[in-house]
Amino acid sequence: MVSDVIKSYADSLEKQHQLYRRSLVIVVIAQLFGGAGLAAGVTVGALIAQDMLGTDNFAGIPSALLTIGSAVSALLVGRLSQRYGRRAGLATGFIAGGIGAIGIVIAAVVNNLALLFASMLVYGAGTSTNLQARYAGTDLAKPAQRARAISVAMVATTFGAVTGPNLVDVMGRFAASLGIPALAGPFVLAAAAFLMAGFIFWALLRPDPFMVAKAIAEGQTTNVRDEPAADPKVPAIRQRGIMVGTSVMVFTQIVMVAIMTMTPVHMKHHGHSLGEVGMVIGFHIAAMYLPSLVTGVLVDKLGHTIMSYASGVTLLLAGIVAAAAPGDSMFLLIVALSLLGLGWNFGLISGTAQIIEATPVATRAKTQGTVDVLIALAGASGGALSGVVVANASFTVLALGGSILSLLLIPIVIGSQKFRLKETRERDAISEIR
Repeated sequence: MVSDVIKSYADSLEKQHQLYRRSLVIVVIAQLFGGAGLAAGVTVGALIAQDMLGTDNFAGIPSALLTIGSAVSALLVGRLSQRYGRRAGLATGFIAGGIGAIGIVIAAVVNNLALLFASMLVYGAGTSTNLQARYAGTDLAKPAQRARAISVAMVATTFGAVTGPNLVDVMGRFAASLGIPALAGPFVLAAAAFLMAGFIFWALLRPDPFMVAKAIAEGQTTNVRDEPAADPKVPAIRQRGIMVGTSVMVFTQIVMVAIMTMTPVHMKHHGHSLGEVGMVIGFHIAAMYLPSLVTGVLVDKLGHTIMSYASGVTLLLAGIVAAAAPGDSMFLLIVALSLLGLGWNFGLISGTAQIIEATPVATRAKTQGTVDVLIALAGASGGALSGVVVANASFTVLALGGSILSLLLIPIVIGSQKFRLKETRERDAISEIR
C-alpha cells in the first residue's frame, strides 16, 4: 500500500527532482562518517591479527572475515532495502557495523581471538553498507545522471576514508591513554562513525527515494508502451548486462583487496612505521574515491565499456609497479597503491552503472544486494589467499598475479559488446520485417 506522501512525490516531477537532490545531500553527509569507519579495517585489521597470532600466514584472515561479513550483510541490506526502502536497509547495516567495531576493541583489550574474528564479521556490515550507499542517490536519477550520482556518494566517502588512516597514530595514542591497545584505536573511531552514519540515514532519509521510485514504476506498468519487458529480447540483454557488470566489479575487487591487504604487512617487514603505513593506505583510499566525480562524468559520456577497459589497464600497471617497487621506497608504494585504487574506482563505477541500467525497479535493490554479495566474496577470497601467497612466495608474486588477473576484464567486456551488437542487429531486422 503506497502512502499518501510517497504518492504525492510519485505524481510530481518537481518533488521528485527536489527529493533526488536532497537524497544526494543526505548520502554525502552520511558517507563522510561512513568513510572514516571503513578505513580502520583496511589499515590495521591485518596488523591486529598478526600481533595476536605471531605469524603472517593468517594475517589475511581478518580481511577475509570482514568481507564474508560484508557478503552476508549485503544480501540482508539489499533485501531490507527492497522491501522497506534504503532508509531501513542502510541504517541497519551501519549500526551493525558500529557494534562490530566495538566488539573488535573489546577483543583487543581482552586478547580474545575468537571475539576478534566474530566481531570482524559483524564489522563487515558497515563496510558493505558504505558501498551500498552509492545506490541511494541513483533511485530518482535520470539515466544520463546515474554514474555521476554514484560518483557523488563515493567522493563523499573520501574525506573520512582518507582522514581515517592518517589518524592511526592519533587514535592509537588516544586508545593507549584509555588502556586500550594502540592498534585498536582506529576501531574506536570506526564505531562512532558507523553509528553516526546509521543515525543520519534513519533520521533524515524521508521520504525514502527508493519507495518513491517503486511507486513511479508501479504506476508506469499500467501503460504497455512504458513496459520494457514487452520486448522479448530485454530479459536476455538485462541478464547479460548484470553478468558483465558483476564480473567487472568482482575482478577489480579481488585484485584490489589482495594487494591492499598485504601492503601494510609488506611495509612492516621493511621497517616502515605505522604512520607511514597509514599514509600509503590514505593515498590508496583517496585514489579509490576522490576521482569519482571525473569517473562518473566519463562513464556517462564515454560509456561503461571504455571505462571497464581503463580499469583493467590501470590495475595491470598497479600490479607491475607494486612488484617492481623496492620495499623501502615510499614513493613507488604510494604510486602502486594509488593506481590500484584508481583501477578499482573505474571498475566499480562502470560496473555499478551497468547493473543499474540492467535492473528494473521491481527487483533493483535486491539484485544490487546480491551483486554486492559476490563482490564481497571475491574480496574475501583475495584477502584470504593474499597472506598465503606472500608467506609461501612473496609480495612480488602476489602483485604480479593480480596484474595478470586484471587482464581478464578485457575479453569479458569484448564478449559482452559482441553479444549486444548481435542483439541490436536482430532487433533491427525484426523491426524492418514488421
